[in-house]
Amino acid sequence: MTPPLKPRTTATAGVRFWAFRVAAALSCALASGLFLPVPPVAAQDKSQQTPPASDQPKYQEPAEEDTQENPQPKVYAFNPMQAQKELTVGNFYFKHGKYRAAQLRFEESTKWNPGFAEAWLRLGETEEKQNDADGMRKAFEKFLELDPQSKAAEGVRDKLRALNASAKKP
Repeated sequence: MTPPLKPRTTATAGVRFWAFRVAAALSCALASGLFLPVPPVAAQDKSQQTPPASDQPKYQEPAEEDTQENPQPKVYAFNPMQAQKELTVGNFYFKHGKYRAAQLRFEESTKWNPGFAEAWLRLGETEEKQNDADGMRKAFEKFLELDPQSKAAEGVRDKLRALNASAKKP
């Protein structure tokens, strides 16, 4: 009596499938001439070769991006998705104590969407961390102009009052 045949396992079927795929790809490559031998390059006489010009560099470095003569200014169109992305990245920098990077991201966010109150709030908080009173005042005033009824509005008003009181003291 013969032992019963084992059914094919999925591992064996998978191996067979990929083996077939590789074999098919190789046969197509061979048929298209992909693996034809490269003919040898004809040897040139050394006297016919011209030496490279020594006064010209072989590779020229591209101009630095910051030092271009006519840099194109970045054009900002209304893009709330990009503004949200910039805000998210700015929040990451802010949480890690990189306030200058966060400030740049929040400024980008306000350029993509000037009516984005949260970006103005976060920009003001970043300016506060950097002790920039003028920037903080402008950002907080813009935030209050856009969203005077938000939960953070009262805290921002308190900060502006304290800032105004400290500015009036000689």
